[in-house]
Amino acid sequence: MALQDILAERPVRRDGIGDAVAVLRQRFGERLVTGEDVRRAHAHSTTYLPNQMPDAVVFAETEAEVQEIVRICGDHATPIVAFGTGSSLEGHINAPQGGISLDLSRMDKVLAVHPEDLDCVVEPGVTREALNAYLRDTGLFFPIDPGANASLGGMAATRASGTNAVRYGTMRDNVIGLTAVMADGRVIRTARRAKKTSAGYDLTRLLVGSEGTLGIITSLNLKLYGIPETILAGVCPFPDVDSACNAVIQTIQLGLPVARIELMDTQSMQATIAYAQLDLEARPSLFLEFHGSPAGVAEQAELFAAIAVEHGGGPFQSADRAEDRARLWKARHDLYWAAQGLRPGAKAIATDVCVPISRLAECIAETQADIEASGLLAPIVGHVGDGNFHTTLLLDVADPREIAAAEGFMARLAERAVAMDGTCTGEHGVGQGKRGYLRRELGDAVDVMRAIKTALDPKDILNPGKILP
Repeated sequence: MALQDILAERPVRRDGIGDAVAVLRQRFGERLVTGEDVRRAHAHSTTYLPNQMPDAVVFAETEAEVQEIVRICGDHATPIVAFGTGSSLEGHINAPQGGISLDLSRMDKVLAVHPEDLDCVVEPGVTREALNAYLRDTGLFFPIDPGANASLGGMAATRASGTNAVRYGTMRDNVIGLTAVMADGRVIRTARRAKKTSAGYDLTRLLVGSEGTLGIITSLNLKLYGIPETILAGVCPFPDVDSACNAVIQTIQLGLPVARIELMDTQSMQATIAYAQLDLEARPSLFLEFHGSPAGVAEQAELFAAIAVEHGGGPFQSADRAEDRARLWKARHDLYWAAQGLRPGAKAIATDVCVPISRLAECIAETQADIEASGLLAPIVGHVGDGNFHTTLLLDVADPREIAAAEGFMARLAERAVAMDGTCTGEHGVGQGKRGYLRRELGDAVDVMRAIKTALDPKDILNPGKILP
């Protein structure tokens, strides 16, 4: 969706907001904050989208408080935008109609761990790093790794994934059930802890990925996994992106059980090498990780190295020490910051798409040609094991010509992915930034989504202005 469209669509201010703020202040005292610095920190700041602040921020500490806040806001038809750590990328936490930012970061307890069942129950403000630190002595871990140390509630709300989705799936696959406060103040539990169920509609899947527009998540029952006996990471350079993509396609089609397989193009590698001071070649490269027994991991790495050679790649440089693996993956996760070194003073704007794995090389090749023709600087990186890749546009956001060029590029990228039977967003979510592409991708299904939204949130108080065009 174009910037001017987002700026132009703010409706008339809702009359009840002031009354809701007054009631919330009386109830929550100092936990209701209206200072501009706090409100600005609870609006979006990591894209070219405008920073649209809420009227107030309230810090909830229990599910009962979330329920109370929702009911007060419902009584006064006041918008509520749930907030975790603020790491989302498509304007999810903006408040285009004003209202209340409901900060859930203080709901940060691990409520239960069931080692025998390989699951846990957490509050929404627990971050992925905090959960794995808590689990460290159990021999278990939670694998979903979007890069940012996001809150688990936010990760569920955006249906996040990350570097190891190729092996462990996305948040959609790893949320067994959840509790949520609905727009009318009811608390629902979508499922018990059984690993499967055929009982009723799948409300878990409905709420995972709903971006806070259908309910506010107050706890999550998550799958856990045993920490692998052996972990081996490595980097493999290729002559070009096409060769690397074709090596990925063959790896996946042969059923090689990689845990992570990440693509970085030449510009991404240049930025990463400079930022992280890595002794690597500035060529298109795959970052990989294998999990399993010592013999199994060695065999997997050997098989991949042979595939790489078939496509002109190599050598495969392995890293088996924990500190070397950590340095490698930190460098990969720091690309957003590293890329800004390619154009000091520019703002890094990330966008993503996902296509069937068979169309991956074609889609990336067309995208690279589009970047070059547009005169943009936009390194490419991707969780290519499942067909998902990102571009990080480096822009002068004060230059309307660059913004227009970037918007045109992002629109063509979304259209290209959809034309290849893919999606306009593999993991970032829709938010504000991709609402304009939703009908092109899903057609009349958007009308069904709107009917669900109207039925569950008739006053449109839950994160209005997101997802639906």
